[in-house]
Amino acid sequence: MTTFLTDSLDINRFHFSSKLNLKQRSELGQFLTPAPVARFMAGQFNNLSGNINLLDPGAGIGSLVSAFVEQLLINSAQIESCLITTYEVEETFLSCLEECLIECCNALKNKGIKAEYSLRNESFIESIGETSLPLFTKNSHNFTHAIINPPYKKINNQSIEKKILSKLGIETVNLYSAFVWLSMLQLAQNGEIVAITPRSFCNGSYFRPFRKAFLEKMAFENIHIFESRSLAFAEDNVLQENIIFHAVKTENKPKFIEISINSEKELDNSSEKRLVPYNQIIETNDPEMFIHIITNSLEDALRVQMGKFSATLEEIGLDVSTGPVVDFRLKSALRNCLDEESIPLIYPESIKPGKVLFPPKKPRKSIAIENNQQTQKWLIQPGWYVLIKRFSAKEEKRRIVAAVCSPLDSPALGIENHLNYYHAKGGGVNPDLARGLAAFLNSTLFDNYFRLFSGNTQVNVTDLRKIRYPSKEDLMKLGSQIDEFVFDQEKLDTLVHKNLSIMSEAINAIQASKRIQEALTILKQISAPKEQQNERSALCLLALADIRPETSWNQATTPKRRITEMMDWFRDFYGKQYAPNTRETVRRQTMHQFVQMGLVVENPDQLNRPINSPKWCYQLQQQALLLIQSYNSDQWEESRSNYAISVKNLLQDRTRNIPTITDKKENLS
Repeated sequence: MTTFLTDSLDINRFHFSSKLNLKQRSELGQFLTPAPVARFMAGQFNNLSGNINLLDPGAGIGSLVSAFVEQLLINSAQIESCLITTYEVEETFLSCLEECLIECCNALKNKGIKAEYSLRNESFIESIGETSLPLFTKNSHNFTHAIINPPYKKINNQSIEKKILSKLGIETVNLYSAFVWLSMLQLAQNGEIVAITPRSFCNGSYFRPFRKAFLEKMAFENIHIFESRSLAFAEDNVLQENIIFHAVKTENKPKFIEISINSEKELDNSSEKRLVPYNQIIETNDPEMFIHIITNSLEDALRVQMGKFSATLEEIGLDVSTGPVVDFRLKSALRNCLDEESIPLIYPESIKPGKVLFPPKKPRKSIAIENNQQTQKWLIQPGWYVLIKRFSAKEEKRRIVAAVCSPLDSPALGIENHLNYYHAKGGGVNPDLARGLAAFLNSTLFDNYFRLFSGNTQVNVTDLRKIRYPSKEDLMKLGSQIDEFVFDQEKLDTLVHKNLSIMSEAINAIQASKRIQEALTILKQISAPKEQQNERSALCLLALADIRPETSWNQATTPKRRITEMMDWFRDFYGKQYAPNTRETVRRQTMHQFVQMGLVVENPDQLNRPINSPKWCYQLQQQALLLIQSYNSDQWEESRSNYAISVKNLLQDRTRNIPTITDKKENLS
């Protein structure tokens, strides 16, 4: 095995990560790559042969380089030479990085491969900007491979990086996209990039220049998504939504892009893979060049359904803008209570699904702003509006929270900058249209689609303008039927599906998403270990209770199922297709724990079945069935209590039945 390089470095990664405080990490914007992620990235490259010229523009302690060299050693017979170029600005990493580069080169030389390295203790961006060699000359395009875990940090408009990038014609807002952009420009034709970055570049106006430049020169081959925000850099508490992508510098676009997703730390074993047509991910006629990442057939059904809506906001007679009141710039005009000289100021804390609650019961912010000549240009005229939160919490269940703001008996209205608002040419909206639009935005259909469409927790007006909506007539018809249903998600979704003629495939996708979330809630409420509070375990629970998307929990049953039967069931009813080699992952990291928890019994039809039997199966324990059948009912708490007692008794029985050493001796005698 050739894994010694990355494994030894991973020990150093823990050491250095623990030494960097939050302030240093914020300044650097850098997080060291865990060994499993590094190996996964290095394994994405296609062409590892001949003369290799590798670039790592933010090398850290060398984790990515070592993983890449491990791949070269596996293919050593095809490699002639390897030149490694690394950049690193953090002084504390340098000795470890140089030691790594020396070990890598020695390992390559031992295989008869010519190997050299260049360690540059300088900023990648500043080095490119200061070089005497023009960036766009032919000789600068010489790297065959680039492997990148770039810094994640906004670029200050007054920074040296901003000045250099602007001089080079590169307009972008974050260091990570700048690193990828510059690396791309230095690649040879047919050169390859593998990078781990935030998903935020896939949409939004700020990253439009980056997307345009990247998609003109590069072709995606693979995109990998982490289901949880915390998986990629779990030890560093990074909650940015990350992706890993592999792209080749070529004008020829592939017919398909492989999309994979995983919910486990073991990237290789638990990845769900799917080939998606290139033009479904990057639409050729889209001027924004948004990148839509669809991971399964259920998500594809949502995409198809949303594609059936054709109305633009302009056709509906609406627009959407960001709240104009930036509170810290108008501090002197803010008020904690309404009086004759002030008007209502709406903050996100007043936004509840469907309705604005003003004033909030326990205000944490000002609730009013002065209405005078100085504030007039930041205020809007009274009327009906639809407000939507611009930001959601990192792991919040809903990305979209919209509310109807009715006239507040005031000559004007203030909307704070953390809200977006829909309006009719700056003025109020028809009441039924406002209610219908808010219902559509609050529907599970729209929320689930927007999560596919947008890779970050911010809801941008650019994204909201880009999306197509139902017709004005359909929205007004929907709005005319909205009353208190707006606070009941199930009833709201039913109204939306009925009035907007949502196709059955999309409804099934929405229901599937709900059932998975409900299964996760059950696992959490019965105190399942955190490692089993994931989508794979939720699907196992659903399969063992035979809860399909359209099945209610009180209809749960107890079929006996083998692992392969369960995985086929995931695919057939929830569109989740796991690789065949994940059987052991399901067995060892879900079913074993379910048995230990007393949730499931093994081989109820033949308790002495050999462990290697292909007929080995699982079934819900009877008390677990009663528990599941009571979910979302008045009997839930009682059932949960009964289940806890039954599990406790089961564990006590197991403990009593464990044979002691004395018992064994007596049996022998």
